Amino acid sequence: MNTINPKQEDILPRPLGGRGAPYAWGDNCLAWNLIDRDDLSIKQELMPAGTAEQLHYHNKANQFFFILKGAATFEIDTVQTVITEHQGIEIKAGQQHRIMNLGTGDLEFILYSQPSTKNDRINC
Repeated sequence: MNTINPKQEDILPRPLGGRGAPYAWGDNCLAWNLIDRDDLSIKQELMPAGTAEQLHYHNKANQFFFILKGAATFEIDTVQTVITEHQGIEIKAGQQHRIMNLGTGDLEFILYSQPSTKNDRINC
C-alpha cells in the first residue's frame, strides 16, 4: 500500500483559520482564502448581524454557499430564500444575487466559486 504525505501547504487549517490573515469586505465582513486558483476559489466567510452584500452577478462563475453557523437570506433573481446551518444553495452564472445576515448573531459559511470570481463580478 502506498502512502501519500501531503505538503504542509495543502493541509487546510482549522475552521475560520484560513490561510494567512483574513481580508475585509462589505460592511465589516471577513473572508479567509482556503483555495485561491483561477479555476477554483474556496473561502470561509463571516458576516456580522445586520450586514448585506451588494446585488451582483457573475458571467462565468457558478457558486455554492454552505452555511456553517446562523441563517443566510439570499436574494436570487428577486426571490428571497433562507438557508440555515448545514444547508447549501447553488448560484448559477448570470443569476443576480446577494447574501444578507438578517439575524442577531454572526453568519459563517463556506463559499465555493468555479471558476474563480476574479474579474467576474458585475454589480447591479
